[in-house]
Amino acid sequence: MFRFENPQYLYFLAGIIVLALIHYYALYRKRKNLRVYGDPDLLKQLYVGVSRWRPEVKFWLCQLALACLIVAVARPQFGTHMETRERQGIEALILLDVSNSMMAEDVKPNRLAKAKMMISNMVENMKDDKVGLVVYAGQAYTQLPITSDYVSAKMFLETISPSMIAVQGTDIAAAINLATRSFTNQEGVSRAIFVITDGEDNEGGAVEAAKAAADAGMRVYVLGIGNPSGAPIPQQGGSNYILDEEGNVVVSKLNEEMCRQIAKAGNGSYIYVDNSSSAQEQLEEQIRRLAKTRMESQAYSEYDEQYQGFVLLGLLFLLADICLLERENRRVQLSRLFSKRARSAKAIVILMCLFTALAQPALAQNSRDYLRRGNRQMRDSAYSKAQVQYQKSIEADNANARAHYNLGTALMMQRRTRCGWHRCTTTWACCCSPPSNRTRRWNVTNNRSATIHIPTKHATTMPSVSTR
Repeated sequence: MFRFENPQYLYFLAGIIVLALIHYYALYRKRKNLRVYGDPDLLKQLYVGVSRWRPEVKFWLCQLALACLIVAVARPQFGTHMETRERQGIEALILLDVSNSMMAEDVKPNRLAKAKMMISNMVENMKDDKVGLVVYAGQAYTQLPITSDYVSAKMFLETISPSMIAVQGTDIAAAINLATRSFTNQEGVSRAIFVITDGEDNEGGAVEAAKAAADAGMRVYVLGIGNPSGAPIPQQGGSNYILDEEGNVVVSKLNEEMCRQIAKAGNGSYIYVDNSSSAQEQLEEQIRRLAKTRMESQAYSEYDEQYQGFVLLGLLFLLADICLLERENRRVQLSRLFSKRARSAKAIVILMCLFTALAQPALAQNSRDYLRRGNRQMRDSAYSKAQVQYQKSIEADNANARAHYNLGTALMMQRRTRCGWHRCTTTWACCCSPPSNRTRRWNVTNNRSATIHIPTKHATTMPSVSTR
């Protein structure tokens, strides 16, 4: 995992743009002032030994050095060790209605947008809890498996829209049943299901599903959003409203009675959502009342500093700036390499190529080193440690297909079959030089045995990783 220890310093990179604007404005003023003294072509003959491209290159060398030093101060880091941490919190699954009726504008800006803002605020206030996201309309799908990665939760939340589910309608029962199967297997954890809906249940069975969830030790909370008197549903991409088969405007009404029945059956509470912030406060209060339980989650606990490379690059750029003179050198006339109009541009391109040549070998070498470490740990049956090394190899070089494939093998050896199998099959489809048939056959066999939970000789044999 890559991160910046002090990301706030990255805002100083915007200062480079400001300096560039000031620099070019100063050049413009200088040329404008020179035209006052005489013809520019005649004045050029007086500038003996003056170079036009060298000051430009020196300026950008300083900017590159400044950028590298700013990134170094931000302290880039790579995660080196993944461990299981104990956290005290709850497991919460949010069920979000994405049917067309959620686009009604009786709650501003509309029901769905209001619900997404509430979820975002809810996740923002979480600390040691786990959260998952299920979207439903006529069908229910898991948008985000339960996790403690709040950044991913908010990112997935932004992509939600009614168009993501083809079957329209509102099947609250299917969403609750899916949620009850989506929690972790850890015992003694407080689990809560938050159903956000406008109360129009077209399929039925929601009360029974909530009661079954309550019998399993979960609490079901219902957030009813909308106006009980109803509101028309706008058509997507148009200014008209949705009509029924008889040509009448469809009006979506909040069914509060049904929402209360679901919450009562699920041993939870009903919260009415309107344009005020009272619903958000009630939601946070209900979460605080839930008993916090110690949970286990995997996270990086150690990070390696990576700022040294950026400091070195910054010093190299500064050294190049010092060595490059502003006046032309008659012994080494580098200006002949450039045409008059393209001197500055070509100089900058050369510097970019030099920067790429310096950076790429280091990244590739790091990727190979991490890959070799992961292979050694796989041979020692340290699969979780090998997973970390393969992930670091991918972060250093995302095009390293061997690292992707071996990461899938490490995941499958930890019985995380679905993630590992998806990683391996994706690599086979995209890799130009896929692993050998023997390696693929072993992983296929191991995947099948892990899926049906039948112990085979492959479950204890040495995992096959790609090293070529």
